[in-house]
Amino acid sequence: MPSELDLMRAGQLYNSTAAELVNMRATAKQKIYRYNQTTPEANTLRAQILQELIDCPSRDAYIEVPFRMDYGSNVHIGANFYANYDSIFLDIAPITIGDNVMLGPRVSLYTAGHPLVASVRNEFLEYGHPITVGNNVWIGGNAVICPGVTIGDNTVIGAGAIVTKDMPANSLIVGNPAHVLRSLTAADEQYWQAEKQRYLAARNQ
Repeated sequence: MPSELDLMRAGQLYNSTAAELVNMRATAKQKIYRYNQTTPEANTLRAQILQELIDCPSRDAYIEVPFRMDYGSNVHIGANFYANYDSIFLDIAPITIGDNVMLGPRVSLYTAGHPLVASVRNEFLEYGHPITVGNNVWIGGNAVICPGVTIGDNTVIGAGAIVTKDMPANSLIVGNPAHVLRSLTAADEQYWQAEKQRYLAARNQ
């Protein structure tokens, strides 16, 4: 018979009050509490605690305090990751994040789902669907990424967007519910490369 953890990992209904899951969440909470209580200069200690929580082979993820996770062990992060203040990772199901991803303040990634009917929901049954974020993605402050969503490479999610479905690569996404405002094109590349050159010229004066 599958355990509640097996059911959770399979994306099926599971009971969140199972002792194994309660203990896993309690362990994560202790580590997150330690992380969130570190002093501003304690970068080495924060990095050590974070490596106990998340899967980040490059070991260079940086998450501002405070932040929250359910399990931590379901969060997989690529190189050069940054999350600003008050990020939330409800990692019932896997959260997989590519390289060079930035999260603004109070970004929330929610893999957790609950039955629509109260008669089932009230029995502590829930489920999770994975979230995948591609490479070179910037998610603006207060955006919410909902269960089962995949975000393509090089995409920008505007502040306050509520992302309820998959979003394509190379796009500017805004709104509630979130939608594609426009594609990011070669013209955007040219504009921002020119702005970078203007910055470099000012620095060299």
